[in-house]
Amino acid sequence: MKALALDDEAPALDVITSFCNRIDSIESVNTFTRTGEARLYLERYSVDLVFLDINMPRESGLEFYRSINQQTMVIFTTAYSEFAAESYDVEAVDYLLKPFTFDRFNKATQRAFARWQTLKESSSDGNAQQTHLYFRVDYGLVKVAIADILFIEGLDNYLKIHRSTGQPLVVRLTMKAILEKLPTGRFVRAHRSFIVATDKIQAIRNKLIVIGEEEIPISSSYEKDFFAGFVK
Repeated sequence: MKALALDDEAPALDVITSFCNRIDSIESVNTFTRTGEARLYLERYSVDLVFLDINMPRESGLEFYRSINQQTMVIFTTAYSEFAAESYDVEAVDYLLKPFTFDRFNKATQRAFARWQTLKESSSDGNAQQTHLYFRVDYGLVKVAIADILFIEGLDNYLKIHRSTGQPLVVRLTMKAILEKLPTGRFVRAHRSFIVATDKIQAIRNKLIVIGEEEIPISSSYEKDFFAGFVK
């Protein structure tokens, strides 16, 4: 699992890093002392697990976790027990009270690993049957039917999800991150800024994909893979 640790106290991050280095299921861990830096990292890279302090300056760990778009697992690490009930509202894997031992930390991490494996196996076995995706929008989750997605447009650190019903949905996510969520074989990248649903393509003319009234370009960088994987 790829992990991220966020705590405003560097010694606490040193402990987490040291513990993670002793656990085989943790592939790597990136550490941050500020929520802004951690948020910028999560906008570019995917992680499987976040170790998160709750009592942070300016923005609490709970507020931070509710605001990010990645649907990553979280283990709270804090010196305050009164936030335990709130942690269950966001389906936290565990709640570690400082100072915690390696054995207690390892137990929480193995619990996360078991959940991660279950999610991974479920995604692998049922990828073709996947019908919906969930996106974080305005501190909540929005359910989107995969069959309604026409194409996805990249806008810097945001994506605009164009649907057959309703207004386009703007989410704070990267192209790389959404490609990992989409069912294999049902979507193809045609351009640095566009992913299209293969079953919604009506025509391809002069390196332009026609979907409804929209014309989406096929860039030279993606042309070979696009035609190799889609047009037989």
